[in-house]
Amino acid sequence: MNEKPFHKRRLKKGIDLSMKCPFCGYSESKVVDSRPAEEGATIRRRRECLSCQKRFTTYEIMERLPLIVVKKDGSRQTFDKQKLVNGMLRACEKRPVPLAELTDVADQIEQDLQNSLEREIKTTDIGEMIMTGLKSLDEVAYVRFASVYRQFRDINSFMDELNRLLTDD
Repeated sequence: MNEKPFHKRRLKKGIDLSMKCPFCGYSESKVVDSRPAEEGATIRRRRECLSCQKRFTTYEIMERLPLIVVKKDGSRQTFDKQKLVNGMLRACEKRPVPLAELTDVADQIEQDLQNSLEREIKTTDIGEMIMTGLKSLDEVAYVRFASVYRQFRDINSFMDELNRLLTDD
C-alpha cells in the first residue's frame, strides 16, 4: 500500500488524519474542484480517489476558538450569537428593521470578538457593541436597548442618553 512518508502525515496522538476515500479507504486523493460554501465560512472540495477513481466531497471549516462571556455577577457562559439577535429583536419590536440587518450586526460583533485576542469578554463590552450597531440601524431601537442595558434609574438619566444621541448626530 502506498503510504505517505511519515514526515508528511498529519498525526494527532498517533492517529493518521489524512483524508481517506469513503469507498475504498485509500488515503490519497486529488482535489478536482474547490469553492467557498456557506457564504465563505467553509470550503467545499470535490476529491477523486487515486486508487478507485470515485469522487467524494469534503468540507473545510474554519475552527473558531470558544468565546466566554463574563456576566455582571462574575459567572461565565459560552458566547451565543442568537442571544444577541434576540436582544436586538426585542429592541426592534414594531420597528422597520429587517432581521437580515440584525443578523449582519450580530455576525460582525461575533467576528470582531473572534478577531480580538481576548477569549473572555464582559457583557458590558458586548452591550456597547450592540448599541453601536443598533444606533446605525434605528435610533428608537437604540434607545430601547440602552434603557434596558444601562438600567436608567430616572427620567434624567434617560434624557442624558437622548441628549448624547442628539449631540453625536
